[in-house]
Amino acid sequence: MTTVPETRIGGFAEPEVFAVLETACRHAGVDASDAKLLRGHTNAVYLLESAGAVVKIARAGTPVDDVRRTVALVQWLMAMKFPTVELLPVEQPVLVGPHAVTFWRHLPQPRQAVPAAHLADPLRTLHQLPLPPFEIRSLDTVAAIRRSIGVAAALPGSDLDFLGAHVSELEAGLARVRYLLEPGLLQGDPQHRNALHSNDAAVLCDWDTACFGPPELDLVTVEIHCRRFGYGRSHYEEFADRYGFDVTAWDGYPVLRDLRELRMVTTNAKRAPAGSETLAEVRRRIVGIRESDAEMRWNIL
Repeated sequence: MTTVPETRIGGFAEPEVFAVLETACRHAGVDASDAKLLRGHTNAVYLLESAGAVVKIARAGTPVDDVRRTVALVQWLMAMKFPTVELLPVEQPVLVGPHAVTFWRHLPQPRQAVPAAHLADPLRTLHQLPLPPFEIRSLDTVAAIRRSIGVAAALPGSDLDFLGAHVSELEAGLARVRYLLEPGLLQGDPQHRNALHSNDAAVLCDWDTACFGPPELDLVTVEIHCRRFGYGRSHYEEFADRYGFDVTAWDGYPVLRDLRELRMVTTNAKRAPAGSETLAEVRRRIVGIRESDAEMRWNIL
């Protein structure tokens, strides 16, 4: 007998995520009758078009306090008039059992992604903001990578051994890096899919990875997305010109690039089930890293 694999959305079984969505919307007084799934890889994200809202259900296992910190940060950014996607004016997060749910204003979007150049102004503004009057976690990319390697159960031992040795090598290189920009508030994962069109500009979204650290990490993340996902060098150069700093011309770039790419690979590896397309893509990326292929095109996960 053939077993049909269970559909999972944002770390949830499909019936469970629907139940959480309906309960949270009922609690918040938001109509969920026309809910449409937008994303289901990391978190479960639904569009409620009639309510003008987007609902984000944190991935199963996400600490509620992490979501509370995100809500506090976005509320502070809104008070600072920073260009962010806004939270709906309801008390949040809404808790459904152990699951945290947030509600955001829906901004209708054209088909084309936000160009990298439109990320430059909000990122520069973000990096220059004073820190909010509450704790912002510090950045520790090496520790995050090691945690992911430790739970990447679907990878073979040879890949895990390589990843562990590679992060140790990069950690040694990181100790010699000297940053040029003043540390500040980072978005943590600035890229085309974590920004939305707003008139002729862009607003940032997805603040789950916000942290305190060197702006160079945000900048190298933009560069990686331009290079790895097919946007091209000119797309990145327009961003760098507008931001006023080209991270690829800085001598710390190779270490920070490799470390950030390794985190992208290992973050996906820890969530990849055996036999999945995600795991196949993760292993393909690992081959590219082994071969020092910095130009390999990555598939979006």
